[in-house]
Amino acid sequence: MKQGAAKQGLDIALEQDGPLWRGRFTAMASPCECLVRGVSAREARQLAETVAEEAWRVEHKYSRYRDDNLIAAINAGDERWVSLDDETARLLDFADQCWQLSEGAFDITSGVLRRVWRFDGSDRVPEPEQVAALLPLVGWDKVERQAGQIRLQKGMELDLGGIGKEYAVDSAFQLAGKLTDADLLVNFGGDLVARAASNPWQVGMEGTARPMAGQLQFTSGALATSGDRRRYLLRDGIRYSHVLDPRSGWPVTDAPRAVTVFGQQCTQAGLLSTLALLQGREAEALLREAGVQYWIQWGDDAPVTG
Repeated sequence: MKQGAAKQGLDIALEQDGPLWRGRFTAMASPCECLVRGVSAREARQLAETVAEEAWRVEHKYSRYRDDNLIAAINAGDERWVSLDDETARLLDFADQCWQLSEGAFDITSGVLRRVWRFDGSDRVPEPEQVAALLPLVGWDKVERQAGQIRLQKGMELDLGGIGKEYAVDSAFQLAGKLTDADLLVNFGGDLVARAASNPWQVGMEGTARPMAGQLQFTSGALATSGDRRRYLLRDGIRYSHVLDPRSGWPVTDAPRAVTVFGQQCTQAGLLSTLALLQGREAEALLREAGVQYWIQWGDDAPVTG
């Protein structure tokens, strides 16, 4: 059974398979879905629309690819103070914590490096001087903040891509969860959070050389994956991961191909998966110290679990 719906000019496809309803849509350049069990068609549609609308709201507000949102206003501030709402202030507080925990390896000002790094599977590696020219524009410690305001140095930019999708997952799940007690799963491009009363959700984990690296069953929690299966450069036999160290401007060396982390919130799992990639060969040590369940794929072999 399929039905079509349109919100903000975008489609939501609603499908039924026995007691399971699946609402599909696209947001943040990713396939997204809301799964719910044992509800009516009307309730399933309401939940799918709630999840989709929240995804589109977060995308509209924080996408760096738009010129009509808050991030665009901050990035175009030209050394002027820009007012922040409470939601954005909280997100920037979280970004500050990420920066401190990673000792500067996680930095939401590093998006300017994408001007010379384009991870499209080609062999176009930038020249060292091109990278060096952008480093003065990178550094969270260069950003000025005061109560309800932010100011960037000329030429600097914020990019919330490293935390935005996971934040949207948690936010959409929370909103939908208030509308129903039914089993619920929200999945944005492989980053997901779920709950179930008794019948566990079964989730497949994407591999590097094969479509499925493994499966996980759980009744409550979140999964987030970071990796370079689709975003990399390859030159002279060297694979350059899309995970950039903002302190050097160059890809992290010896990074895993993919890291999946299980946590209670998607933002938490996403942060740890990204921090692990930034650690390169020390990725597993960081996750062991964090005490979380994880899967690391170093090459085309089966993932290492812990």
